[in-house]
Amino acid sequence: MNCLLVAATSREIMPFIRWYQKNTAACPVAADILITGAGMLPAAWSITHQLHISRPDLIIQAGIAGSFDTATPPGSVFAIGSEAIADLGVQENGKLLSIFDMKIMGPNQPPFKKGWLPNPGKSWLKKTGVPAVKAVTVNQVSAEKKIIRQYMEKYQPALESMEGAALHYAALRAGVPFVQLRAVSNYAGERDKAKWKIKEAIGALNHTLIRFVINLEN
Repeated sequence: MNCLLVAATSREIMPFIRWYQKNTAACPVAADILITGAGMLPAAWSITHQLHISRPDLIIQAGIAGSFDTATPPGSVFAIGSEAIADLGVQENGKLLSIFDMKIMGPNQPPFKKGWLPNPGKSWLKKTGVPAVKAVTVNQVSAEKKIIRQYMEKYQPALESMEGAALHYAALRAGVPFVQLRAVSNYAGERDKAKWKIKEAIGALNHTLIRFVINLEN
């Protein structure tokens, strides 16, 4: 099996890279590493460009994320079942309207379904061994309580990232199976990075990622 492992930064998957370098021969899959840079545009371009070069059997995106639920312990790892682009729309009269609300785009225009970018690969999600949740992708990390409240009311997401929707969109359009893994490093709205648990999140993320890759052929 050939896999494309995608991350915004090398730091987020460095433990996996080191493990893979030592265990390449024994690993049940061949993995190509793609570091896209942060944000939807770099991720979308990098993934699409790579798919034109080589078509993998599975794309795995791994990274840290912010949680909307303060009861979720930092270091918790999730698979993303559905993604929405939370800030693609307009703020009007105190309300958040999506491009679907504005009738600019139909909510079921491919690859969207009811305004979401779902992962149809239920068997792949199950193999991760972690809960599957909904997430939103944003261009600007959520900091204001009003915005956070709007996202929660409209989308009921568990997590937010800056690249997830790019993976879902590109992979769905290309018809390539994919999995997105995210580990909680902070809570949405917490801007004091001294309180973020990045090291713990990266450790938990890579533990899950290595276990998932090892079990892919089972």
